[in-house]
Amino acid sequence: MLSAVCVGETMAMLTPVQAVPLHQATELHCGIGGAESNVAMGLAAMGLDSHWVGRVGRDGFGRRILNELSGHGVGVAGVEVDPALPTGLYVKVPAQESDPDGGSSVLYYRQGSAASAMGRETLANPVVAGLLESAALIHLSGITAALSPECLELIEAVLTAPRNGRTISFDVNWRAALWAGRDRSVLRRMANLADVVLVGKDEAEHAFGTTDEAELRRLLPDPDVLVIKNEAISAIALNRNGSRDEVPALSVDVVEPVGAGDSFAAGYLSGMLFGLDQKASLRRGHVAAACTLTVHGDRGPLPEAAQLAAILASTDAEWAAIRVADGHFNTRTGA
Repeated sequence: MLSAVCVGETMAMLTPVQAVPLHQATELHCGIGGAESNVAMGLAAMGLDSHWVGRVGRDGFGRRILNELSGHGVGVAGVEVDPALPTGLYVKVPAQESDPDGGSSVLYYRQGSAASAMGRETLANPVVAGLLESAALIHLSGITAALSPECLELIEAVLTAPRNGRTISFDVNWRAALWAGRDRSVLRRMANLADVVLVGKDEAEHAFGTTDEAELRRLLPDPDVLVIKNEAISAIALNRNGSRDEVPALSVDVVEPVGAGDSFAAGYLSGMLFGLDQKASLRRGHVAAACTLTVHGDRGPLPEAAQLAAILASTDAEWAAIRVADGHFNTRTGA
């Protein structure tokens, strides 16, 4: 079985049980969240031997993260438990009916977290070294690189190590608060060291100063493929050989957008690892994203294998006719 390793921070997540302002909430739901572990869970659901490498505190939040990831089939043998530093925490505040255009917001409490202490010594852990050595895919993101100077060194060390047949993917995952006052060229340099780069079109403007495809490809000439996620419109793969593939997004009744980008990454990357062409891999990404867009959590269940295969094999006209609501994939004719 192909193996994938995702490296980054996973935090405990709190959100009001009822859709009320945070200061009025009397109950908070506790879950977990992290871009890289979301991708790890998505890759596991897609049939890969998936692992998450990170650090958590020796606290209840850290234990919850390990238990939940294990429950979703993600290996956690490479996770370090810090006896002193705490697990990071974020609070997700839902959008309010009184302000439908405001969207949800997030409060982060991650400074000085256990994950921010990741560094080159993490790679010296024999378990981590073994996982990385045997991985077909190593998945990283710009979030981890911005957590601390030590985390930046970790990401750069992985990106500059000999590939030995491995593929390294890098999701830009722009976070304005993390990069405020920092040199954006660092993010560009890291992305250009990867084999596969994923970036939202909206993120590209902030991270690289442009949304123009040709300019983005000029700024990132070395990756084999640059995948641009154009929100609800399409996903575009710009290949180093100059070819371009674009697949329109599915029509989705969106419940909440959080986590959809990570699901897309898991779908696309799994397709690539299974040897699918760019069009099929992009479709796989769209399907995974659609499943997450129709639930309140950070990921939604995939269609059964037979239905997934039929969706991926559909004609362009059939693909355009698919509508996704409440996790169900339907065509206009109800098929």
